[in-house]
Amino acid sequence: MHIARSIPELKQVLAALRASGKRIAFVPTMGNLHAGHRQLMETARRHADAVVASIYVNPLQFGPQEDFSAYPRTYGADRTVLEAAGVELLFYPDDAVMYPRGREASTRVEVPGVSDILCGVSRPGHFSGVATVVHRLFRLVAPDVALFGKKDYQQLLVIRLMAADFGLPIEIVGVDTVREPDGLALSSRNAYLTPAERRVAPRLYATLQAAAGQIRDGAVAADSGRIEADAATALAAAGLRPDYVGIRRQQDLAAPGPGDRQLVVLAAAWLGRARLIDNLEVELKAVP
Repeated sequence: MHIARSIPELKQVLAALRASGKRIAFVPTMGNLHAGHRQLMETARRHADAVVASIYVNPLQFGPQEDFSAYPRTYGADRTVLEAAGVELLFYPDDAVMYPRGREASTRVEVPGVSDILCGVSRPGHFSGVATVVHRLFRLVAPDVALFGKKDYQQLLVIRLMAADFGLPIEIVGVDTVREPDGLALSSRNAYLTPAERRVAPRLYATLQAAAGQIRDGAVAADSGRIEADAATALAAAGLRPDYVGIRRQQDLAAPGPGDRQLVVLAAAWLGRARLIDNLEVELKAVP
């Protein structure tokens, strides 16, 4: 596996891959890799001839009171994971490479509307930080396809809209969430959970499943507010502190109307130090 710390190193390896006619898949990460990331690499291999990954803990997507300094940095273990997955190239930049004029002076990318709801309410500026760093990585790597986990459904939509608005010729692929046997979505922040909290954490997914069941049984447009409120109450009763529960359309995260059939239930909740997010897609049968 090639490791590039600078843009010239990155461009040199990419040029060699392209010269050999390889289709390139890209998986951007913040490191602390787990089985969910391995699934992204394996899926990337099915979409392309060469897989490029990046590790960069992006400061622009962390708020002032968030866990940027404490975010796990496990480069040695991450490198082992990437090598085992057969990744051809790891881009491992520092702040000076990603933001050569400094973080505050750098151009920002905004995706209005979808960035300002759900997680965007409690994490103002977060999705601007995500869109900014992913846009820069896309311009540097110029992949044919890029892969992102569906666990952060809102992030996936922000990136799709950003790529479309800029006319970037990159296929954006969403990869299904990888879960523990008890349903907990894999996340780097699960490491923050105490043993007692870890036993409670699967209630988030169970609550989403219950909400999805209610959606399949009822008139969503009329009942969505009640279903959301019931789910938030269930989370609180289980010992989590709900941030939000939302029932939205898959394509744009707008509130569903009577004719919408492709929905997603999204939730975020605090459990100790960990802010857990999860979602569940719901496909309703067409009315005859």
